[in-house]
Formats: sequence, C-alpha cells, structure tokens
Amino acid sequence: MKILKGVLSWFGTVLISVVVALFIIIFLFQPTSVSGSSMENTLHDRNKIIINKTRNIFHGEPDYEDIVIIDSRVDRKRTFWDNVIEPLKYNVFVTKFTGNVDEIFWVKRVIGKAGDVLEFKNGKVIRNGVELEENYIKEPMLYESTDKVIVPEKSVFVMGDNRNNSSDSRYIGCIPLDHVIGTYLFKIGF
Repeated sequence: MKILKGVLSWFGTVLISVVVALFIIIFLFQPTSVSGSSMENTLHDRNKIIINKTRNIFHGEPDYEDIVIIDSRVDRKRTFWDNVIEPLKYNVFVTKFTGNVDEIFWVKRVIGKAGDVLEFKNGKVIRNGVELEENYIKEPMLYESTDKVIVPEKSVFVMGDNRNNSSDSRYIGCIPLDHVIGTYLFKIGF
C-alpha cells in the first residue's frame, strides 16, 4: 500500500508538472527558433528565443520597434485552437526531435501601428512624415515604393531588420493583431 501511494504521488507530481508546463508554453512564454536571415544583425538563423505571449491574453498591442512573432497566414482567421495546438507542434523542444520546420511563424519588427501612414523612399522608412532612424537594420534598404501604406485598425506593419532579404508586410500586407503570437524576450543558448 505504501508503494502504491508513493507511485500515485509521483504520478500526480509529474502530471501537475506537465499541465503547468503546457499552460506556460500555450499561454505565457514559448521557446521557438529563428528561421532564416531576415532579422540579421539582431537575430540569426537558428537562434533559440523565448517569446512573451501575455499581451495576447490581455489583448495588448506591441510597441514600435518591438520584435514580434507573427502568423504569416494573414488570409485566414486564427482560432483559439490554433493558439493551443501550434505552440505544442512548433516549439524548439518538439522540432528538435521531430524535425518539423516552422515556416508559418515569422520573427519581425513592428514598424507601423493602426492609423500610421508609411512610405518607402531613398532607402528609408517614413512614418507619418518622419524618417525613421533605424540603427538596427543590417544595411540600407533597396526597396522603394510610390504607394503609401495606411495601417488599418487592429493591425501592425512589420519588417525584418535585413530589409533586402525579408518577406514581411511589404509582401503579405498588414498583420492583424490576433496574428501577433508574442513579443521577443531574449535568446537562449542550447
């Protein structure tokens, strides 16, 4: 009987630990990795990072220059189950063993928020008539456009720091806030 109580106690502890870990990964903090060179020189291919997902719980909006993780599938609505299943399927621990390559989640920087007017001239980003000072970009941007982008309500405009090698809002459009999965916290080394 004493052995059975010990086994049940151990099993209960493991079960509670697993539930707490899943709750943290799904709703609070998630380990993930950077794929590609679009955020160089700030982040590099295969960097392991932790993202903060608490803004999503409180429906917060990222700030200018925040590094965010987005769901690039902007043409489809995200569901509650996307928020539950995808962190389990695409995180740094699972992909290490399964080899799943996460190509739907992109790491980018917030350049524009709702109501902002963005222009791209002379290798610079101009937000609301003011040229941005962006000391984090890898090299001067070659992209130019005569079009002005007005960021819609409940959306952000994101770009990679490696502007000349980045798929971002210039190509897929503005990102609905519910497609902003989390905000970059820090790099981890393993």
